[in-house]
Parts: sequence; structure tokens; C-alpha cells
Amino acid sequence: MKSSLSGLILLIALILASSAGAQAPDAPPAPPSAAPQTPPKAASEEQATKIYDEQADAKAQIAQALAKAKKDNRRVLVQWGGNWCGWCRLLHGLYKSDKEIARKLLYEYEVVYVDAGKPAGKNIELAESYGADLKKHGFPYLTILDATGKAIANQETSSLEIKDKTAKPGHDPKLVLAFLTEHQAAYLDAQKVLDAGLQEASQSSKRVFLHFGAPWCGWCHRLEDWLAREDVSSILSKDFIEVKIDTERMIGGQDLLTKYNVARTTGIPWFVILDGHGDNMIDSNGPSGKNIGYPGAGEEIEHFRSMLTATAINLTPEDIRKLIGTLLEKPQAKP
Repeated sequence: MKSSLSGLILLIALILASSAGAQAPDAPPAPPSAAPQTPPKAASEEQATKIYDEQADAKAQIAQALAKAKKDNRRVLVQWGGNWCGWCRLLHGLYKSDKEIARKLLYEYEVVYVDAGKPAGKNIELAESYGADLKKHGFPYLTILDATGKAIANQETSSLEIKDKTAKPGHDPKLVLAFLTEHQAAYLDAQKVLDAGLQEASQSSKRVFLHFGAPWCGWCHRLEDWLAREDVSSILSKDFIEVKIDTERMIGGQDLLTKYNVARTTGIPWFVILDGHGDNMIDSNGPSGKNIGYPGAGEEIEHFRSMLTATAINLTPEDIRKLIGTLLEKPQAKP
């Protein structure tokens, strides 16, 4: 009986061992699989990286970008895709991590992320109106528009991917940078831009509000955004033709700044009000001799008020009061 019981126990043990198979603790690990060519779509990552505004009006997004691009002589880069798209997130990550690409986009492009494809057909017709074939090539897909809204380049992005199958999935920085560089806008001549503004001012008996800035300058963008406000531009346009000179993206831009800023004060934005002949009437160098830059508070605003008062033709004291009021609406945090 004892012998039969022992045999039964041994038989049960053999059956259990056989069913465990490769799951036994001492079994060797399976060899690693090849690197996936499609990045995993982790739900947590998708939620953490909201690149695309899923509720936005895509046409309005593009129109807003075109308005800024036209004013700054830049291009609009439309990236069609979605938060659900792993390759879209990878390309966006490259924009941020690669210094050369980040600079290229900052200087040369207004970037618009258009949510497309999901639900099925979302913004596909809009993409097709620019010649982008999303149905054939998938996402992300790139379209470059000139300042008039004309598509000058359409690019599927599979050809921009890293070709080394053993490398981490992603896009080749050199290929992406070459694509962006090839289609950036040609730089304008700063003197010609100013001459056009002076001619318009002379013909309309106005002044020129000439301001200097650069793509990296946060306070310059603050001034430009303020000048673009409807309640500001509608008043300033009574007396001024606005001319912007980019010291880094216009040929001779820095030389023009040196010509007018004879006091050699530092910092941008720097601005000056010119008469129709191009002569300096008053500039942003305040009573202390320093450039006030964006007039955000205190003495800066008071000097700006004096600039408007000294050069006004049609502006009334009430107009100037309204303009100053827009500068005082809320505390100005550093951009």
C-alpha cells in the first residue's frame, strides 16, 4: 500500500512538472524581440501629451497662423495628425529636443497642429484642399503654406524616419531640418521694407512707427501682439504706419537699428517715430537715457505717452488715454 501511494505521488508530480513547462522558475528567458518599428501608443502618454487641440476650428487655426506669418514674412507649417498618433508625438518631440530644428521653427515658421483622421474623415477634406493626401500616406503629414495661404510643399513623413532598424524609432533630424530649410521664406531687405513704409506714410500724411525685434525676444512679441490688437491698431492707424524690422531675419536689419539708435542704448524691442522723410522725431530712449522696451509699467508707460502726445496729428487726448489704458489692463509678467 505504501509503495502504491508513493507511485501515485510521483505520477502527480510528473504531470504537474510537464504542465508547467517553460513557466518553471529555472527556465531560461526568451530572446529579446526586434525593436518595434511602430512606437507603442500608451494611453498615459497620449493623455499627458496634448499636442493637438481636438476641439479647435482647424480653418481658424490656419487663418490665425497665416496672419502672423504674413506680417513676419514667415511660412506656416501644418502638421496633420492627432494625440492618438505615436509617430506624431515623436515628431513633435524632435521639434523640442533638437536645437537646430527648434531654432529653425522659431525663426521661420508658424506651426499649426491640426487634429485629423479620427473620427474617420476629420479634417481630411481641408487637408485635400491643400493637396495633402492623408488617406494614402497617413500621419503625421506636413504641409507648408506661404503667407498667402498657398501650399508650397506637401510631405509624407515615412521617408523622414530613421532608417536604422536597430535604432530607436523616430525621425532623422538632418532630413527634417533639410526639408524645413528648403522651404523657408527668402529674407527681405530691411531698408526696402522701411522705404515702403515711409512712402505710404508720406502719401497719407502720417508718421512711421518703426520697431525693431528678433524671433527670440519675448518682449518684442509682447509689443507685436499689443500692436496687433484691434482696439489698439484701429487707433494708432489714425496717425501711424507700423513697420517692423527683424534684426536677425532681414538683410541689413541690425545696421538699420544702429543707424537710428544713435545713443547706442541696449535691448529690444527698440522703437522710434519717424516723420515722412525718415527723420527721428522721438524714440524709446527714456528720460534716464535707457531704452524703455515694451512699455509695461511706470516710467515706461509715461515715456510712451509722451511719444504719442509729441507726434499726434489726428489722435485725440481720449485716443491716447485709451491706448495707455490697454497697457494698464493687467500686471505685465515677463514673457
